[in-house]
Amino acid sequence: MQSIIKVGQRFKFTVLTDDTPSERQAIVIRVLSNQEEGLGLDVDQYMSYWVEAHELPETESSTTLIFVRSTDGKVYLDGKVTDVTLLA
Repeated sequence: MQSIIKVGQRFKFTVLTDDTPSERQAIVIRVLSNQEEGLGLDVDQYMSYWVEAHELPETESSTTLIFVRSTDGKVYLDGKVTDVTLLA
């Protein structure tokens, strides 16, 4: 499964399993494959690629968010299903 998200891309996301989901925005800083993450071949059955992003607005102490795209097409943040919409 090929990534359609690129470094510098802005997107909005909502963690669907939060008690009070709210829409947030982030910017992609890296897109990695399972191999680049150092994971074995068996992981390809479950995960397609990884996206590292910073939440907007960025601050000096911005935490890196790790989004995982699974092979079933869902996106996860911290193991929670997340809705992601790319911004133009």
